[in-house]
Amino acid sequence: MKKQLFTLLTCLAAIVATAQAQQVTSPDGKLTIDVGTTKALTWSITHDGDPILTASEIGVQCKAGKQTYEMGPLTEKDRKQMKVTRTTHDETFATPFYKKSQVTDRYNAMTVSIGKFQVEFRAYDDGAAYRITAQIGKPFTVTKETAAFRFAADYPAFIPYVNDNRDGERWCYSFESFYDETPLSKMYADSLAITPLSLCLPHGKKAVVMDAGVEDYPCMMLLKGEGNSLHADFAPYPLEESVSGYGRLNLVPTKRADYLARHEAKTPLALPWRVVVVSRHDTELLNSDMAQRLAPPCRIGDTSWIKPGKVAWDWWNNTNLTGVDFESGMNTATYRYYIDFASRNHLEYIIIDEGWSGKESLTEDLNPEIDLKQLVDYGREKGVGVILWTTWRNCIHDMEPTMAHYEAMGVKGFKVDFFDRDDQRLIQSTYEMAACAARHHLLLDFHGLKPYGIQRAYPNILNFEGVKGLENCKWEARTAQGPVHDFPRYDVSIPYLRMLPGPMDYTPGAMVNANKDAFFGNNGNPMSQGTRAHQMAMYVLYEAPLQMLADSPTRYEKEQPSTDFISQIPTTFDETVAIDGQMGEYLVLARRKGTTWYVGAMTNWTARDITLPLHFLSPGAHEALMVTDGVNAQKNATDHVIKTQTVKSGDRLQLHLAPGGGMAAIIR
Repeated sequence: MKKQLFTLLTCLAAIVATAQAQQVTSPDGKLTIDVGTTKALTWSITHDGDPILTASEIGVQCKAGKQTYEMGPLTEKDRKQMKVTRTTHDETFATPFYKKSQVTDRYNAMTVSIGKFQVEFRAYDDGAAYRITAQIGKPFTVTKETAAFRFAADYPAFIPYVNDNRDGERWCYSFESFYDETPLSKMYADSLAITPLSLCLPHGKKAVVMDAGVEDYPCMMLLKGEGNSLHADFAPYPLEESVSGYGRLNLVPTKRADYLARHEAKTPLALPWRVVVVSRHDTELLNSDMAQRLAPPCRIGDTSWIKPGKVAWDWWNNTNLTGVDFESGMNTATYRYYIDFASRNHLEYIIIDEGWSGKESLTEDLNPEIDLKQLVDYGREKGVGVILWTTWRNCIHDMEPTMAHYEAMGVKGFKVDFFDRDDQRLIQSTYEMAACAARHHLLLDFHGLKPYGIQRAYPNILNFEGVKGLENCKWEARTAQGPVHDFPRYDVSIPYLRMLPGPMDYTPGAMVNANKDAFFGNNGNPMSQGTRAHQMAMYVLYEAPLQMLADSPTRYEKEQPSTDFISQIPTTFDETVAIDGQMGEYLVLARRKGTTWYVGAMTNWTARDITLPLHFLSPGAHEALMVTDGVNAQKNATDHVIKTQTVKSGDRLQLHLAPGGGMAAIIR
């Protein structure tokens, strides 16, 4: 009897030990990941006792020839052979092209090995992540991945749906979405959503689902699952493509494989990270480093040639110059004017957008009205670099000789547009493009694509679109009640969500600003929703190492005090401090570059009074140059005040933001 009791106690101890081995807790002890191995591998997350995720399935299926390898339903053999290892990690790495100069990467990790697969779980103070690695030992395809996100209740959500597909192809899309704010149960079952997607949990917490560190694999999209759950979906590998899409600028897949990715090497394949960022207060999302931590490390040995900066941009303003003695448009005289404007206002670059090159080539059938070499040489004299627009499909054609050609000419980089996909082939090509551009000291700005980690590996990619930016104002429809879409609310939602994976080319800077009743879409002479101060605050609030001035040079010259203010704001920073905010409502934050602080605030269509504590300032008196909404901004959105005042640490400034309003300050 004693022997039986001893055996029973030993078994119970082993069960307890196994249970402990399947749990990992964050460094601050508040976030816990529990890994279940009963029928399938699952993970669940709690934070300070609150359930974030309930048991959610993890799995992958691979094929090598006729043999199938699966980490799915677990057998008794899987459980017996499963190995668990633990590590801790605490390092700081430099981030010179970011919202801060250094990022701390501190977590506790647990790796579960099952057959040919390893799953690494990381518990951070502000979120959780896992990544599957497949070690098949020979070439294989990934035929299925299971990634579920099950929540404890029917929480309200911010959902960015896929829409406006290219030629109706389900997986071809620009990654630009307004947010549907709806309970999870009301999510459309047949509609894909892009990430990040946010759930609003009790006690003011948020759970944001996203992926990170994507390479050699498609990005993750989300579908409504059973009950209060989401599950991942992925674009299958493209087998055939055709030139079509918007203006025949895309390569749209016409046939896709029955697998997601193929891995030709015998080396392991690490799938991207599946991530849930957890915030106790919305402001924590404004300063999250999760995407940077989980991205591949920098692969460029010498980054000294990479120069962030601001850009005089032509497309949004339709090259609409006034008071000049030439007809403005896609011609040499116009871009000499843009270069002169950029030089006078200390802007680092101009972009020559669509229309300088042929439809099918970057070196043939060029626009004869534009003397590109003359403009590049003139820009060099004036200290202004020239960046050229291209489509992805043209850029990948003869990529090496084309980039070598434009490097030799002195061009500084390319704005690459109309990706509009994120399948494995597309993602692979972006890494190839980034590496090629780096070899030729060329900057990149990716459009039709959201960031996914490549920007840390290749920091010559200074920006991404994948956002409903200012360009959408050009064609925005309205009803008798006002514009169809609420831009100010979107403007104060994207810093919490879209900016989590990386920078965004929103292209701010409209000098014609309109209240809700005065706004209308106008392609030739566009305007913005919200106030002038709202637009100017974006230069502080929106992360964009390559940041546009979207309006016309001659319009900026008529608004020189505003232009002077914008020109002083850098595009990368040494420190970021999130002060206050609520997703979809407003935000207030400060950024430091050297010893100078830059402060921004924005609100939606609700006017509000905010308190700005200046606790981040060093002791002593400081001079603050401030842009605020004018007293009549609620009637005329262009009304603003630029003033200087003395402030000190410990001051609490009382500020009024008009409907759709904002504030920006430079404090020295």
